Amino acid sequence: MRIALTGSSGKLGSVVARELRASGHDVVGLDRVGERRPGFLQVDLTDYGQVVDALGGIDRGPGFDAVVHLGAIPAPGIRTDVSTFHNNMPSTFNVFWAAVRLGIRRIVYASSETVLGLPFDVPPPYIPVDEEYPPRPESVYSIVKVLEEQLATELVRWYPDLSITALRFSNVMWPEDYATFPAFDADPMLRKWNLWGYIDARDGAQAIERALEVAPAGFDRFIIAAADTVMSRGNRELVAQVFPGVPVHGELGDHDTLLSIDKARRLLGFEPRHSWRDRT
Repeated sequence: MRIALTGSSGKLGSVVARELRASGHDVVGLDRVGERRPGFLQVDLTDYGQVVDALGGIDRGPGFDAVVHLGAIPAPGIRTDVSTFHNNMPSTFNVFWAAVRLGIRRIVYASSETVLGLPFDVPPPYIPVDEEYPPRPESVYSIVKVLEEQLATELVRWYPDLSITALRFSNVMWPEDYATFPAFDADPMLRKWNLWGYIDARDGAQAIERALEVAPAGFDRFIIAAADTVMSRGNRELVAQVFPGVPVHGELGDHDTLLSIDKARRLLGFEPRHSWRDRT
């Protein structure tokens, strides 16, 4: 496919660009920051004119088969709440609307694990968490993610041939980040905020490619996490200590992810290949 990738200079986006190109896709990166190079264009996603122009084709070149939208302020607490909202919500609307107007009918984008209720100061309704309970945003950043999912829901209702897939990524990691993981065992509260979850950026790219290839028309949402937790300590001990009284659905497994990826496995064919335990 010929793919427009927003946020191509970011932690996840840079890996996604590399992995999609390695799979044979023609990828053009769109981001506000980045050096001049082939396959990259500086675009301010909050400016609709720039977005529709970029997605319409670069230097009178061909348009795109699909859009992967990762461009955003990537987490709460980086900028003020108002700045986060005024950047992220217009950016996503501009990307979605420009794609629709230009006839691009395949969109995969970064939602967030935060819609599940992070940082779980209020315990989750059950463990492992999944996509079945309503969103529980606890930050303005997360409110935007919920609004983006609602926007996608309405757009596919208007345009039944449109496919939009929201990937609720866990905390993105590169292999060099794994050296710090053993320190988490000393205090389970350090990473309780997302049920000790993470996602290797290479597996994040895999999830995106699977969604590009197999997602049908309509809208759906998927939790995307590694197959394991960041902890060496077992899940039963962790849950009993940190979330006593929270219902447990099924078997936890010693180190299985508590951010359920069963739906992504079943419908996308997603299967994480990388773990911090391998350190590679």
